[in-house]
Amino acid sequence: MREGRNDPLTFRTAAIVFADVANFTRHMSDDSVNTVRQWARLRETILFPELDRCSGRLVNEAGDAILAEIQSATDAVNWALRVQAAVRQLPQTGTPMQIRIGINVDDIIDDGETIHSDGVILTSRIHQLAAPGEIVITQVTRDLVSKRVAASFRDLGTPPLKNIDSPVRLFIVESKDTSSELVRPHASWSSRPTLAVLPFRDSGGREEDRYFGEGITEDIITGVSRSRAMFVIARNSTLQFGDGTRTHKDIAAALGVRYLLTGSIRRQASMLRINTELTDVDLGRAVWAEHFDGVSDDIFDFQDRIVSSIVATLEPKVLNAEASRLGSRPTESLDAYDCVLRSLSELYRVEGASYSKARALLSRSVSLDPGYAQAHAYLAWCLNFVLAEGRSDDMKRDRGLALHHARQAVDLDSGDAFNLTIRGHILGLHEGNPHEALNVLEDALRLNENLPLAWALSAVGHAYLGNAGEARDRLLNVWRLTPYDPLNFFYWSAGGLIEIVDGNYGEAVRLLQRARHAKPHFRASLRLLTAALALNGKTDEARCVGRELLAEDPGFSIAEFMAWYPLKDSASRDKLAAGLQLAGLPEQRGKTILKTAVSDR
Repeated sequence: MREGRNDPLTFRTAAIVFADVANFTRHMSDDSVNTVRQWARLRETILFPELDRCSGRLVNEAGDAILAEIQSATDAVNWALRVQAAVRQLPQTGTPMQIRIGINVDDIIDDGETIHSDGVILTSRIHQLAAPGEIVITQVTRDLVSKRVAASFRDLGTPPLKNIDSPVRLFIVESKDTSSELVRPHASWSSRPTLAVLPFRDSGGREEDRYFGEGITEDIITGVSRSRAMFVIARNSTLQFGDGTRTHKDIAAALGVRYLLTGSIRRQASMLRINTELTDVDLGRAVWAEHFDGVSDDIFDFQDRIVSSIVATLEPKVLNAEASRLGSRPTESLDAYDCVLRSLSELYRVEGASYSKARALLSRSVSLDPGYAQAHAYLAWCLNFVLAEGRSDDMKRDRGLALHHARQAVDLDSGDAFNLTIRGHILGLHEGNPHEALNVLEDALRLNENLPLAWALSAVGHAYLGNAGEARDRLLNVWRLTPYDPLNFFYWSAGGLIEIVDGNYGEAVRLLQRARHAKPHFRASLRLLTAALALNGKTDEARCVGRELLAEDPGFSIAEFMAWYPLKDSASRDKLAAGLQLAGLPEQRGKTILKTAVSDR
């Protein structure tokens, strides 16, 4: 029943539905003809027939979006679930087309041609918060259908909505046959970082550059939306601010965000330069700025490289900026999110006291909010360092806690790539199962291919299995995504392990020396550097670094280390043990055979 009506004004309560095509600009710039055909096919074979099936009414359609009315909230949610399931199963050529859907229930005024109400405006706002393939509904809708549809509901909290003053609680609808109940506790963080990506502006006014800029903006928003650490405003809400006529403070106030990412495009012949800047609007300062150079001949490869680099960089830059805000706040006033932020600066100092402080903050975080999935993951990550660095006073207890919190994080939110990444690493390093760990890490990368830590830890997993070539290729993604990461000391250490496995001891020494200079107390790099130097024929230097290691870890022994270190490839294990032995490190605890500095000379 899609025909319009010519009745006088009528009033009723109904379910209001907005739906549109995710990343439509990118689809059009890639292949406009095929995009138009695909969208027409989706409407005529899925959306409209399903609308007729539940006696719904198509109110309006424009471009890549439709507005519909369905009499029952239950029918509306079931319509959306059927549509999303059918779209996922439909064979599509080129980049798969995905739909975003928003549903709200409210009183409406029908003038015979369209429908009007605050609820219609609200629905148009909330559907923009849906990721590709998702359904977003209001709390009133959730309350009406929660026991009547085969679905679970993931809490999105009360995100800011353009021109909507009152807070509106929102939920993601997920079919129970394809997903488990998920929790997104960070959505209710009063202090969570919020970001808007403004349309990238072109200086020359060229049509192809405008499409290019819109495509970059859209892809960045899609990529950042995968992060559970911050909230990003949907593209449709930022388009009106692309003309550059309003100040950053005005835009941030209108959108309710703290951070703005802006960009510009400059073209000279076939050369392109993209300038980007991340601004902390509250403080009125740039947090990060970068430029990217490329040629228009491979414009989409260039676009993908820019997007992946920006997406990977944004989260750590925003979190660092957020952490710096906490300096003047008393610790007793910190909520669970603040505890996580404060813990990271302590954890990545990789010193004895810093581990204890980070652990205490993360333990407090999960105590304040037991449903905060990433807090559990970060606590497991912290315990990973405590265990691997030999800082635990009860290895059995702390190993059990690391396993528990890593599992709990995934149980609470299996759709978070960071949670899966930490779970995978704990599986490989502390449960001695790198094969299963790699399966989990692959799941993490499917969720977020721009997460450097997932690439790095999957590289480590392949190194444990002796797959040096694959491990090296994966680590290259880390350097491309985040060349100036606060975790670079860890990534350099991972690179050193890979080169030891592959027998490139000189390169291993180079990488491990960088890790040592960055973090002199990081025991993992000292152990590997000691072995790499000895295997590279530099025995005196190896013994010198070995003394540094023993000063850091007086109880170190080769036997105990090799007993838990999950290097599965026998040749690699033999090489590592031989290097440590050549450096004169003790075979057993308390039986030091390392020569003194005097006897070395």
